[in-house]
Amino acid sequence: MPKIYSSIACNVDTNILQATLPLFEAEKVQAIEWSFDTLYQHNQIPDWFAELLQAYGQENRLIGHGVFFSLFAGKWTTAQQEWLDRLKKLASEFTFNHITEHFGFMTGEDFHKGAPISVPFISSTLALGQDRLKRIQNACNCPVGLENLAFAYSLDEVKQHGDFLNQLIEPINGFIILDLHNLYCQSQNFSVAVSDLLSLYPLDRVREIHISGGSWTSSSTEPEKRIRRDTHDEAVPMEVFELLEQVIAQCPNLNFVVLEQLGSGLITEESRRLFQEDFLRMDDIITTYTNTIPPENLFLPLVPFDISSSPLQNHLLHTQQTELSTILETATNYQQAQHLLRSSSLANSAWQVENWNSTMLETALAIAQKWQHGFN
Repeated sequence: MPKIYSSIACNVDTNILQATLPLFEAEKVQAIEWSFDTLYQHNQIPDWFAELLQAYGQENRLIGHGVFFSLFAGKWTTAQQEWLDRLKKLASEFTFNHITEHFGFMTGEDFHKGAPISVPFISSTLALGQDRLKRIQNACNCPVGLENLAFAYSLDEVKQHGDFLNQLIEPINGFIILDLHNLYCQSQNFSVAVSDLLSLYPLDRVREIHISGGSWTSSSTEPEKRIRRDTHDEAVPMEVFELLEQVIAQCPNLNFVVLEQLGSGLITEESRRLFQEDFLRMDDIITTYTNTIPPENLFLPLVPFDISSSPLQNHLLHTQQTELSTILETATNYQQAQHLLRSSSLANSAWQVENWNSTMLETALAIAQKWQHGFN
């Protein structure tokens, strides 16, 4: 039977390490998820952290999570090739159970200063994403998955997300990270039941679940409405724990449940205590569930696939992404952003900017302008 491991997103971050140390000492952490591409902040991996990675890797309980690859970037960049080269090297040094990345493309010119933003769900972006996933799988030679995105511009986009993810991973027989807080955000922001959202996802493709916290922001376009943001800086809401209890039995190939929180949200003793309590609550939910269904899918390619010598590119998409990034990072308010979008190359296109929810465009501005200062 596939065991479900209680896991922590663990990186070289003092606040994260101080929060997780008591859990490691109590031998509660069964697996770790490492955001391997945040290494740009360090000249090299500290020896003690490398030993930790090796120890979990030897037990097949080390999972790698990418942040910066920018899967749907229309233009192939040197940074993306370097990302793949680095992944290949790391995969030869550490034993990853699997590798995952975020859905979307990164705004901003600086590779590490951009926000993950969605793309149109059309055949050309599907082909682009499939090309990139093949390259990731070829570099790491282990199962590869994609995480569902918290942000969406419209309810139609929310409803199509699960099916589009399923199509993306099909050529490599990949899997989905089901981020439950991301679903919670969409449920709150678009007033739709989480159960309705779950029905739109191929839950047999879920190999990993994320739980985390976030924050509420106000809206100037709809003052009576609060927007839920996936900021990873607060404790896990009770609704997300309830959702974990509900969904865990619906995912026959589930192998890892990961608690995530940024180090910037773990500065105080109180925040670290709440993090530890969240982990123990998560672990209780996992240990009370007994999986009696044999694994149906190892999520390795079922048939060999071809990779073109030159990465697929989409110059129109690149132009539109560049325009969108500039607008999101420089517009002073929603009204100006809306005006600029309707006079840009995104107008009357597959992006459907005319149908974007005003509060979500306002949120996109906040996300992009925050990320200009880098991931933290």
